[in-house]
Amino acid sequence: MKKKISEKCNDENCPFHGNLKTRGRSFVGTVISTKMQKTAIVEWVGWYYLAKYERYAKRKSKVKVHSPDCINAKSGNLVKIMECRPLSKTKKFVILEVLGQEKGFKERMEARDEAKVIKKEEKKLYGLDIVNEPSKEELKKQSEKIEKIKKEDKKKQEEEEDATS
Repeated sequence: MKKKISEKCNDENCPFHGNLKTRGRSFVGTVISTKMQKTAIVEWVGWYYLAKYERYAKRKSKVKVHSPDCINAKSGNLVKIMECRPLSKTKKFVILEVLGQEKGFKERMEARDEAKVIKKEEKKLYGLDIVNEPSKEELKKQSEKIEKIKKEDKKKQEEEEDATS
């Protein structure tokens, strides 16, 4: 199943130029991220049958894969991956070949990033910047702020009612 690559690399964990043997499952997926050294995140979509509803549902799978230097996979590439021995705690697959570029990948990633920004803005707007659970003191402060805002709103409504009558 391995293709010979003309480009040389010094990676021991390369299936072509090193000692890594592939076995087991193989998938075709899209490289989502290549921010780690010699590692990429590959995602693919599969269909899962729901017997209760007699329909299929889409399921996404993401795995971390070893990306040898000679293959040079980039975000948005369609790649073939295959199982190998565990290379680390989370890496158990290796990229065998780049099949091409996925259509619409940039637009999909831009939409995902935009959604993340919107969620962050909403959290800031509603004061949900707290990452951990708030302490009792912080909860008291938040409830006092809310009570102040409510009192101010009531005063404004009363003033508006007095002005209209």
